[in-house]
Amino acid sequence: MDSTQHQALLRLLAVGGASPPRRRLLETLGTPRAALEAGARAWRAAGLDEGQIRALDAPAPAAQAEQQRALDWLSAPDHHLIGWHDPDYPALLRRIPGPPLALFVAGDPALLWYPLVAVVGSRSPTAGGRDNARDFSRALAEAGLGVASGLAAGVDTAAHEAALAAGAVTVAVLGSGVDVPYPRENAGLHARIAAAGAIVSEHPPGAPARREHFPSRNRLIAGLALGTLVVEAAGRSGALITARLAAEAGREVFAVPGSIHNPMARGCHRLIREGAALVEDAREVIAAVGPLGSELGDALRGRLSAPITGAGSAGSGAVSDSRLDDPDYNRLWEALGHDPTGMDRLVERTGLTAAELSSMLLLMELEGHVVAEHGRYSRKSCHDASSDAGRGK
Repeated sequence: MDSTQHQALLRLLAVGGASPPRRRLLETLGTPRAALEAGARAWRAAGLDEGQIRALDAPAPAAQAEQQRALDWLSAPDHHLIGWHDPDYPALLRRIPGPPLALFVAGDPALLWYPLVAVVGSRSPTAGGRDNARDFSRALAEAGLGVASGLAAGVDTAAHEAALAAGAVTVAVLGSGVDVPYPRENAGLHARIAAAGAIVSEHPPGAPARREHFPSRNRLIAGLALGTLVVEAAGRSGALITARLAAEAGREVFAVPGSIHNPMARGCHRLIREGAALVEDAREVIAAVGPLGSELGDALRGRLSAPITGAGSAGSGAVSDSRLDDPDYNRLWEALGHDPTGMDRLVERTGLTAAELSSMLLLMELEGHVVAEHGRYSRKSCHDASSDAGRGK
């Protein structure tokens, strides 16, 4: 998106108020600049109220200053703004009630299409709860899934750190501006995730963390993920809000049971009574999110529009097509063998980072050229490839 489109989208964001009319405007006119240039008659027809129309027509000085801060932030490398009109807008997030008009992303925006499981829970977990968050997150990572959470203290921090330690994808969703770590103690973790994963917010750069932002933050965590796992939660907590929003979006909800004497287990027990799946092992989560993961793969194939060619045919030595004629992909293909290979060995063989490899391997797996089992990867055999073709892949 060029700077003029960024400016137009930022103006649409700054007017506030109901989002559906602005989404409708983008759907009808195609781009933020076209929406802005359409004028008051088109804005009114799309359903914008008079306050929104006045704000679009004559932005207030404070709104102009906010837009300039956002433009300055967007001028830096690995800083992105993805609007509702953009084909890169995450497919799963489009399905939730009240999807955001736009997302600010620090890091790799492609990771918002990665199969994620949200791992959430108490800011003050027990030692056992912290261990469970790490163990589940590590097992999810080893199975090729990413971990989404909210960068909060406690369970969120343990989940992000476990994913990073495993060289897996992790996505942090903030209730502040994308450049404002919250809590401040997690500034180092924020920087690590921005470098190796993705930081996401619907709030403009510089926006402080506010109490009213966190329920909407929780809906994004739930909306980006295939399912939500609650590790520990008190009877009233943000994790339970995330779980409720996940259920409302049609996603799986999982809860780890605990001792009846542990107040941090009460929220999980309440979720189980209300129909959440009781889980004792990450394999139960992995099996349950599979069907929605397949739908995400279909959406990703549609977004990419062109498959990897040649990789599954006899005698092929490289992955290539007009979109992926990239030496990194060919280097990865050469590093893969017919025997399962772990991520650490692939990092050694290719010189690429684990985050880069995870994204590339996901694409190759979805296209049917790589098999992933228990965190290890191998080329798909010609026999398997021909079987896929026979099923109309």
